[in-house]
Amino acid sequence: MSRWIRRTSLLGAAVATVALTAACGNTTTGSSQQSSGSPTTASATVPSTGAPLNVSDDQAKQLCDMLRPQLSDWRVQGPTLGKVAFNATVVQWAVQNGLFLPNERGVVDRVTTKSCSDVRDQTLSALEIPNMAAGLVAG
Repeated sequence: MSRWIRRTSLLGAAVATVALTAACGNTTTGSSQQSSGSPTTASATVPSTGAPLNVSDDQAKQLCDMLRPQLSDWRVQGPTLGKVAFNATVVQWAVQNGLFLPNERGVVDRVTTKSCSDVRDQTLSALEIPNMAAGLVAG
């Protein structure tokens, strides 16, 4: 029963992911979203300083703790469904911590490499992605 509740909440989070992605707006044109790791545009509400997001050790631990229990589900679900749940989890973590990810999706790689490399490696394998940022929906 708890697995169904978790999946229902993940579905809600996935819907929120789509809504947040749409709310970010498409302020860039063309294929500039696939550029280097630096932000391409500044948000009207959150200016881009080019500086990496600061994530505390507690926030990093929280992300690791949110990802770890989902690994077995992602292995069973496969990469397509797993990526939806992964996005929902990361967006939930970012919102809870007031982080603005569209300007720096690579923060997830930095945080997990430092704080839980085992979880990062298993996530990359389960979702069949080269890095964590590649598994996130571009905002």
